[in-house]
Amino acid sequence: MLSIRRIDSRREDIRAAVNELRQRLSPEGNVVSEAGRRRTIEVFGEPLSPVEVVQRICRDVKNVGLSALLDYSARIDQATLTAKTIRVSQQELEEAHARADAGFLATIRSIRQRIWNFQEAILHKDIRVEVPGGFLVERYRPLDRVGLCVPGGAAAYPSTVLMTAVPAQVAGVKQLALVAPPTKFGAYNPDLLATCCELGIQEVYRVGGAQAVAAMAYGVEGIPRVDKIVGPGNLFVALAKRHVYGDVDIDSIAGPSEVVVIVDHSTRADFTALDLIAQAEHAPGASVLIGWDENVLDKAVEELDRQLGHLERGELARQSLEEFGAVILARDVEEACALADEIAPEHLHIATENAAALAEKILHAGAIFLGNYTPVALGDYAAGPSHVLPTSGTARFASGLSSNDFLRAGSILHFTQEGLMQLAPDVRVLATKEGLTGHRASVEVRMRGEG
Repeated sequence: MLSIRRIDSRREDIRAAVNELRQRLSPEGNVVSEAGRRRTIEVFGEPLSPVEVVQRICRDVKNVGLSALLDYSARIDQATLTAKTIRVSQQELEEAHARADAGFLATIRSIRQRIWNFQEAILHKDIRVEVPGGFLVERYRPLDRVGLCVPGGAAAYPSTVLMTAVPAQVAGVKQLALVAPPTKFGAYNPDLLATCCELGIQEVYRVGGAQAVAAMAYGVEGIPRVDKIVGPGNLFVALAKRHVYGDVDIDSIAGPSEVVVIVDHSTRADFTALDLIAQAEHAPGASVLIGWDENVLDKAVEELDRQLGHLERGELARQSLEEFGAVILARDVEEACALADEIAPEHLHIATENAAALAEKILHAGAIFLGNYTPVALGDYAAGPSHVLPTSGTARFASGLSSNDFLRAGSILHFTQEGLMQLAPDVRVLATKEGLTGHRASVEVRMRGEG
C-alpha cells in the first residue's frame, strides 16, 4: 500500500509541512546519500560536499583545460575519450538520422513546428518611440553562442533538445553547442543524435555533469566558450551553473521536477493518479495533490496505488511519492488556491470544472495546465512553450525558458539640438545635485550652438 504523506489543514500547520517537504528537494547541495558519499571518496579521495565537488571540477577545467575535462569524464563517467572522440562527428549525426524511424522524425518535425510557431509569436520585436526632437529605440539581437545541457542518466531526452534548441533558433542564435553524458541515454543515444541532426545542431559533445558546464563556460581546446548555458540536469549540473554564473549567463538553478494538482468532484481519479505519477517517475520528482473534498482525495490515492503496479517505472515513482509527495486537504477552494500560489510550483495542473476561474486566483507558477484534458505531458512534449521551467518556488520571480531569453536588449538614442535643449534643464538639475559637473558641461557645451 502506498504510504504518501497526508496533510490536513484543519489539524496541522499546513505551510510548515509544505516548506519541510520543499527543503528536501532544494538544490542547495547540502544533502548527499551514503552511496553518493562513497562515490565521492572514490573519485576525489575525501568526503567532499556536492558544492565542494563542483568547485574543484570547475577550477580544474578552467585552469587546466581539455585534459582535466577528459580526466573527470574518465573518473566520474568511466568514459575513455580523447580530443578527437569527445565531439560527435557529423558522420555519426547523419548516420543516426539515416537510421532513425521515419515516424519518429515526422514527430520531431511536427513538434518543432509547434514550438517554432509559439516561440515566434512571443518573440520581442524592436520598438521605436518618437519623442520631441529625437527618437528612442529598444533593439533586440540574438546571443552569438549558446550551450545546451541535455540529461542522459536514466532516460534519453530528445524532448529537451527540442525545448532548448528551437527557442534559441527562433531568436536567431547561430551557434549551438550541446552537451550530453557519454552514456547510452546521452550522447550515444541514436534518437537524441538523430534529433540534433534534424534540427541542424552540428556541435554535440560527449560530456556531462559539472565538467560539461565548466567546459562551456570557460572554453577548452576544441570547445569554444558560450555566452549562455541552458537546460536541465542533476544536482551537480545545477550547482555548476550557479558557480559559473557571471562568467556566462544561465537560465536557472533548477531542482527536481514538481507538480501541484488541484482537484474537485469533477476530476477523474485515474487522470489524477497518472498526473501525479508522471512527475514522480522522474525520480526524484515532487507530486502534491490538493483538494477540499476528502472523498475525492481518498479515491485518487486508491487509484494511485493501483496504477503504480502497472507502469514500467512504477517502483521509482512510488519511492518519489513516498519521499517527496503529499496529499493536502484544504478547507475550501480559496485555501487550495492560496496554498498552490504560495508553493509556486514548476507545473500547476488545475483539473477542476472551473479551472480558468481558479487560475485567475494564482499568480505564481512556472506553467499552468487547465482542465481535465490538459495533462502536463502535453507541455513536456508537444504544445509549444518550453518545458524548461522554474522549480523550488522560484516561479515567484522567474519564468520558463523562451525565445526571448536568447535575446540581448539594447537602447539607441538620437536627438537633434532642439531635442537636447528640451532635456537639458532636467539634466542640469540632477547632474548638479550629484556633483557630476562633467555630465552637466557635456550638455551645456552643446546648447551654445556652432562656434
